[in-house]
Amino acid sequence: MSQFLQNASTSARCQGKKQENASSRKRFAYVDRKRFLEGALSVHSVDRILQCYIRNMTGPPSPLIEDYLREAGFWQVAIIGRGCKLDPKLITALIERWRPETHTFHLPCGECTITLEDVYLQLGLPVDGDTVTGSVHSVDWGASNRVLLTPTILDNINGGRIKIGWLRDTFLEPDDDSTELEKIRYARAYILQIIGGYLMPDLSRNLVHLRWLLKLIDFRAAGEFSWGSAVLATLYREMCEATRPNKAKIGGCLSLLQSWARFRFPFLRPGVDHPYTFPLIMRWNHSASYARLPTCLEDIRLLLEQQSEAQFQWTPYEDPAIRAVILNEYLQNPNVWHVKVPLVNFAIVEMHQSDRVLRQFGF
Repeated sequence: MSQFLQNASTSARCQGKKQENASSRKRFAYVDRKRFLEGALSVHSVDRILQCYIRNMTGPPSPLIEDYLREAGFWQVAIIGRGCKLDPKLITALIERWRPETHTFHLPCGECTITLEDVYLQLGLPVDGDTVTGSVHSVDWGASNRVLLTPTILDNINGGRIKIGWLRDTFLEPDDDSTELEKIRYARAYILQIIGGYLMPDLSRNLVHLRWLLKLIDFRAAGEFSWGSAVLATLYREMCEATRPNKAKIGGCLSLLQSWARFRFPFLRPGVDHPYTFPLIMRWNHSASYARLPTCLEDIRLLLEQQSEAQFQWTPYEDPAIRAVILNEYLQNPNVWHVKVPLVNFAIVEMHQSDRVLRQFGF
C-alpha cells in the first residue's frame, strides 16, 4: 500500500512538473514572440521612409508584337505596366514587419507572405517552368546584343547594363511597313523595359541588365521559364536588404507588394468603382477614392498592429467576383502555388516558405 502511495505521489509530482513545463513553454513562447515582434520594429525607431521606384510603360503594347509577347509569357503583364502609383509609407510599414529569416511578415494576426499564387494571379506571369539562371561572366555583350537588338548598342553598354530610356528612344513602335526583324527586336526591347522598369527594377532606377536578353533569343523557349519565380526571388531579396536600418532605397516589383497588401488588408484598400479584371493588379489602375485611408507611417503601423486574424483576408481570391474574372488556364494547377521550393533568379536564390502560411491556401 505504501509503495502504491509512493508511486502515486511520484506520478503526481511528474504530472505537475509536465504541466509546469508546458506552462513555462507557453509563457516563454509568448515572451519570445513579443520580443520577436518588438525586435522587428526596434531597428526602425527612426521614421525612415524608403525610396521606391517604378517605371510604368507609356501605353499598351502594339498589336504587332502581341504574338511574341504571348509566346514569351509576357502578354498579361504587358497590359498592366501603366497607371500604378506607389505608396512609400505603406511599403515602409510592411518592410518593418518583414523577417528575412522566414520570408514572411510577422503580424499580430499571424505569419503571412507574398506567394507564387499572388504572382500568378496578380501579374499573370508563369510560375511553373525552368529556372531563370545561367552564366554571364564570359558573355561578349557587344557581339550578343548587336545580333539581338541593334549594331549601335555597344557604345551604350555599361557593365552589362543599358539605360531603359535608350531602349525606349531607340526602338520605336513598329507599323505595318516594319520588317519581321524590326518587330522582333522591338518586342525584345519592350520586354527588357518591362523587366527593368516594372518587374525587377534595381536601385539604379534607369538601368536594366542585358542578361535577360540572353533568355529572349527564342520567344517560345522564353515562355518555358518561370518568370514569376524570378520576380518573387528578386522581391524577396530586395525586401530582406531593405530591413537593414541604413538602407534608403528598395527595388523589386513593389507594385505587387502594394497590391498584395490591398487585397489582404481591407483598411488599406482604396475604393474602386470598377469591376475586377485580369490580371488582378489592374484593379488599382482605375480611378480610386483614398478617403479615410491612413496617410502617415504611424497610422499604418498602428492599424497593422491592431489587425486580428479574422480581419486579415487569408484567401481573397476565393471571392466569387474575383474568381469569375480569372482565366481558366490560370486555375488548372493550383498545387504549384504552395510548394516549398527555392526561387531562382540567376545568382539570387530565396526560399518560398509556403509551409509557414498554409492558411493562405485554404488549409
